[in-house]
Amino acid sequence: MTFRAVFFDAGETLVHPAPSFPELFATIVTREGHPRRPGQIVDGLSMVSDEFARAAEENELWTTSPDRSRRFWLRVYDRFLEALEIPSTNGLPETLYREFTTLQNYTVFDDVRPTLERLSEHGYLLGVISNFEPWLEDLLVHLSLVELLPVRVISGIEGVEKPDPSIFLLALQRSGLSADEVAYVGDMPDFDVVPAAALGMFPVLIDRRGRHPEHEGARVTDLAHLPDVLYG
Repeated sequence: MTFRAVFFDAGETLVHPAPSFPELFATIVTREGHPRRPGQIVDGLSMVSDEFARAAEENELWTTSPDRSRRFWLRVYDRFLEALEIPSTNGLPETLYREFTTLQNYTVFDDVRPTLERLSEHGYLLGVISNFEPWLEDLLVHLSLVELLPVRVISGIEGVEKPDPSIFLLALQRSGLSADEVAYVGDMPDFDVVPAAALGMFPVLIDRRGRHPEHEGARVTDLAHLPDVLYG
């Protein structure tokens, strides 16, 4: 296989809440007087994926305006709080939304920068195709990733979200490459692997937490292994 570019999803592929979504969530609700352990939050993470799927099915473009983003995430946080038997009072959902949109509460996975630098040194064009609010651009600057990712297609800026093929086609147009010249890496099969493959891109599932051991296509649990997949 010969590729000229590698594009990535952002959330849970390149960047993540620090130290993790469950740990940050538990820290916030504990600080607000509702002690919970990160393990209790992990049990509800499927609710986030469920909301992504629901929004896609109903064509709810949740990233494309601050109001839509806020409504989407407040609904997610309300579901979490209900599952944890925590009352959604005293502005707690709003507090969660504010904390999870603060740049300083995000970081990159340890394997990201070395992998991006290695791929760049081998001549690959790198980029991002992500369902994310416009502030992802600021986050990539904050994390010193923006120069490594010259092709950036962010749904909140472009007005189209995965799994719509248009968002992938926009990245191909900006890169000047055909689909079969591009590999795409993401953590969600339905939003990343399936639509990328349908267009003829080479999809790679990044499965950091071992949620999809049965996946039949290219799969890595650490981005450090990605170059081996691409060079193979």
